[in-house]
Amino acid sequence: MVLLVATILIGGATSCKSKKKLAKEKAAAEYALKVDQAKKDLTAIIDGSTSWTSAQMEERLAKIKSFNIDDEDVKSLIEQAEAKIEDVKAAEIRKAEEERLSREEEARRRAQQSEFAVVDNQFMAVASANGIDDANNKIRMALKYFETPDIPVLIIISQSGGFNDYDRPTTISKFLNYLKDKKDYKYRVVSAKRNSMDKITELELIVK
Repeated sequence: MVLLVATILIGGATSCKSKKKLAKEKAAAEYALKVDQAKKDLTAIIDGSTSWTSAQMEERLAKIKSFNIDDEDVKSLIEQAEAKIEDVKAAEIRKAEEERLSREEEARRRAQQSEFAVVDNQFMAVASANGIDDANNKIRMALKYFETPDIPVLIIISQSGGFNDYDRPTTISKFLNYLKDKKDYKYRVVSAKRNSMDKITELELIVK
């Protein structure tokens, strides 16, 4: 009986030690996996090899920090990842600002096109007039948009390297009569200066 009890006690103690050992080994394995995954994620952030946004990077970094990993390599990678995230955030801000400016420029360009469409239509009406009398009448209507019949009209004939090459300057009156004679409007308004009465004081066209 004594031998049986001793055997049971020894077996129980051995079993208890085995469970503790297994638990310790399991914890060590889980910790090693966390360290390995943390290194992989931090390296990916630093290398920029993920499609994560800065917010997603910060979320993953916060999770890694919550593990309180006592590993010098991980600590060093965390510092590098923090610097990388700041760079990514700055780049995202610049990109957002560039996109905002691009949208505003596109909206401005479309607004100008809509604004200049009225003038373009007046010019097309002169060029497609049914006879001299009709053309002269349309010229008088078109001149109402301009400060005087002598305001300058600049015509861009080519563009290169950000510079414009202009045809010989003319006036709006001469240009309208030119359209009457040629019966063809092959230009497009690209800019216009106006006075306080919203009359055009200078016009810039480009050859289509």
